[in-house]
Amino acid sequence: LALGAPPSNAARALPAAVDIQPACLGLYCGRTVLSVNGSVETYGDCGVCPRGQRTDDNKICRECTGSPDRYDWLYLGFMAMLPLVLHWFFIEWYSGKKSSSAVLQHLTALLECSVAAVVTLLVSDPVGSLHIRSCRVKKLSDWYTMLYNPSPDYITTVHCTHEAVYPLYTIVFIYYAFCLVLMMLLRPLLVKKIACGLGRSDRFKSIYAALYFFPILTVLQAVGGGLLYYAFPYIILVLSLVTLAVYMSASEVEFFKDLLVRKKRLVVLFSHWLLHAYGIISISKLDKLEQDLPLLALVPAPALFYLMTAKYTEPSRILSEGGNGH
Repeated sequence: LALGAPPSNAARALPAAVDIQPACLGLYCGRTVLSVNGSVETYGDCGVCPRGQRTDDNKICRECTGSPDRYDWLYLGFMAMLPLVLHWFFIEWYSGKKSSSAVLQHLTALLECSVAAVVTLLVSDPVGSLHIRSCRVKKLSDWYTMLYNPSPDYITTVHCTHEAVYPLYTIVFIYYAFCLVLMMLLRPLLVKKIACGLGRSDRFKSIYAALYFFPILTVLQAVGGGLLYYAFPYIILVLSLVTLAVYMSASEVEFFKDLLVRKKRLVVLFSHWLLHAYGIISISKLDKLEQDLPLLALVPAPALFYLMTAKYTEPSRILSEGGNGH
C-alpha cells in the first residue's frame, strides 16, 4: 500500500481472516460469547455451553430466549400427571372398601402435585414467574447430548454434554423432588388422623408405594425422556383403553344402569375419558381446530362399544351356548 493511501477492501479483510478459529467439532459443542463490543463478538474455546444455552447453526452458544410451545406444555402436563395417577391408584388399592379416608387422601395427593407444579414453575428461570424460557426441541438427539461427545484424535474426548432441550429435561426432576417433599410433610399426618378404617400396618402403604415409584419415574425420565417426549400421546391412548377395559371387566360393568347406580364407577369412566381426550389433543396439537375438535367426539366410543357388546362376550353365556349347541 502506498503511504497515506486509504486501505483497500482486500486489506480491510485481512484481520478478519487472521481471527478465524479452527472448526468446532461435535454435534453439540460450541463457543461461548466472552464479550460483545458493538457488533463484534469475542468467542471462547470450543466446549460445553453453559446451562440455559445451546448452539446455533454457527456453533455459537446462544441463550434460550423462547418459550415452550403447546406440545411442550402437554408433555410437561403428562409428566406431572404420572405421579398423581399413581398416587390415586395406590390410595384406592390400599384404602379398603370400608375406609372413608380415600377421598381426603385423593384430594391431598392432588394438592401436593398442584403445589409442587406451581413451585417448580416459580423457581425456574425467570424466577418468580409462571412462565419459563426454553430451547426449541429439534430432534431426538437433543435429549441425549452425552452420546455425541467428539473424539478428534480418537483418544481425548471433548465433553460437550449440556441440556439442549432446556429446561424440559431437568424441570421434571425438580417437580418430582417437590412432590416427594410435600408428600412426606402432609400425607403422614393426614393418614394418621383419618385412616381409622385401616390397620396400623396398612394405613401407610400408599406412602411406601410412592417411595418406590418416584425413583422409578426419575430413572424413566433420565433414560427415556426423549422417547417419552415423542411417544407420550400414544402411550396415553393405549393405557387409557387398556385400563378402562380391565376395570370394566373386573367390575363386571355390563349396562349403563350399572354406571348410574354406582357413582364411583362413573367417576372412573370420566377420568378415562379425560385421559383419552388428552391423548387426542396431544397427537393433533389442535393446529387446525375445524379438523381436530371433531376428533374429541371419539372419546366415549370405546366405552360405549364395550357396554353394548359386553353381554354378548360374557364367558358364562358363551360356554352355555356352546354346551347347548353340542
